[in-house]
Amino acid sequence: MTLLKSLFYIDHLSIIMMLLVGFVAACVASFSSRYLQGDRKKPAFYGYLVMLILSVFTMVCADNIILLYISWAMSNGVLTRLMIHKREWRAALHSSRMALGNFAIGLICAGFAFALLYYDTQQTSIRAIIIEASHESSVSLISAVLLLLAAMTQSALFPFHRWLLSSLNSPTPVSAIMHAGLVNGGGFLFARFAPILAEYTMILHVMFIMGLVTALLGTLWKLMQSDVKRMLACSTMGQMGFMVVQCGLGLFPAAIAHLCWHGLFKAYLFFASGSAAQEKRLDLHYPPSFMHSVSALICGLCGAAAFAYVSGKSLIATDTTLFLTLIAFVTSAQFALPLVRNAHHVALPLALLGTTLAGAAYGCSVHMIEQLLEPMHISYVQPLNILHIIGFLVLAFAWSMLTFRRRDGNMPYPQWMMKHYVKMLNASQPHPLTVTAHRNHYQY
Repeated sequence: MTLLKSLFYIDHLSIIMMLLVGFVAACVASFSSRYLQGDRKKPAFYGYLVMLILSVFTMVCADNIILLYISWAMSNGVLTRLMIHKREWRAALHSSRMALGNFAIGLICAGFAFALLYYDTQQTSIRAIIIEASHESSVSLISAVLLLLAAMTQSALFPFHRWLLSSLNSPTPVSAIMHAGLVNGGGFLFARFAPILAEYTMILHVMFIMGLVTALLGTLWKLMQSDVKRMLACSTMGQMGFMVVQCGLGLFPAAIAHLCWHGLFKAYLFFASGSAAQEKRLDLHYPPSFMHSVSALICGLCGAAAFAYVSGKSLIATDTTLFLTLIAFVTSAQFALPLVRNAHHVALPLALLGTTLAGAAYGCSVHMIEQLLEPMHISYVQPLNILHIIGFLVLAFAWSMLTFRRRDGNMPYPQWMMKHYVKMLNASQPHPLTVTAHRNHYQY
């Protein structure tokens, strides 16, 4: 019993992560019973899935850096084995090797970080390390940088993103557990060692910048894709960027709430990807008219106000919680656009009601996670600075240009724009060896 107490510690963060991963795993198991019907590797898949879940549960409950490291390595190793599924699938095998190389970089960084933290504190307990780590020392700073790199590799942040975009030859259930579970490991690592990371403003700024770059690239690349699963992979990359932006703002509990929402939604999207590939695309007539744009912005304000009220935050804050209100505003306005385009006279009232309820639901989830994680003291709200303001403006400008900018359809695109479009499209593609060009290459 004493040994177990020295190795494990279950707190609210552990419970949240276990509930998320456990629920997604149950959905994956149920979906796989039909998806893999008749597959000769189905029993092995379930065996590896159980191993993966147990290793993740061990990782999120570990209070020992050695146990955390071993379970982290095991979960990544099992995931790469699941990605292969059948060794005859050459593209999937290359995808797995690519992911394994990426994870190896993260494991090396995490190993050196844990070794330095042990050298600094002479402790293997994570709780003890957080308390006794020498604040603002060179050893602690190097450890924080290495932890940042380890999390970036796990969560597919730029420039460690290509393994995720090249992982789509794996069966859909594997993609679901990967995008809804394992890719969130970086957010968990940030939250677990938040007291150490938050000691260094420079580290938070790097997290903010790298998260913002990843979010913008992932979102832009998503809009360029014609393949459904590739679009979802780019979306995951963008959402991981937004999560890390919130960590860089010191809003670690909000990042965990974002992680949970994204995990559940992305698992559903992968399960429904087969139907999405067959659905008819509707012309949404972009950009919207002036009245529709104004109506959507009004709905966005209602959603942001509901979020701020329910979560207990100021609608016009002078600290980094303003970013959460901005997310609520943009999401609510985007959600309202298809509704207000309805010519029916109740379209605007319905949009106002829907965005208000959605904003309140998001605010409730953020507030609940913040309250659950309050005993851990991992919220480090930062005062706004010029870097944050520039980031806010870049996001707002990018969204408004994509959504509301009008362009004459008869005018050709300038040559420089076409050239950069092709470059961006090429940059968003998976590694050539991880693409299956013909269905006969699959050996059943």
